[in-house]
Amino acid sequence: MTNLSQTVLDVLHDHRDSIDRLDAILIYTLGERFRHTQAIGKLKAGNNLPPSDPDREAYQISRLENLADEAGLDPKFAKNLLNFIIQEVIQHHKKQQL
Repeated sequence: MTNLSQTVLDVLHDHRDSIDRLDAILIYTLGERFRHTQAIGKLKAGNNLPPSDPDREAYQISRLENLADEAGLDPKFAKNLLNFIIQEVIQHHKKQQL
């Protein structure tokens, strides 16, 4: 194997290690986020509040679209991801109100 190809493999390995660390960060961060939304769901259920807050959701989507743009990430992707997360949270809140 030439030095160039070993260098390429080393760089590839480094990028993959970084991706693995970032994936772990994403999962643990989502876990923490869901712990907070579960606490909110319990508060809502205990106080007869609706599981969904459209104004808050619209604000969050707009905020994250701007953050995504600043980070060089497609804002549409960020919006779709947040919408997916929000729908999951709402489903959890609805279950807590049963």
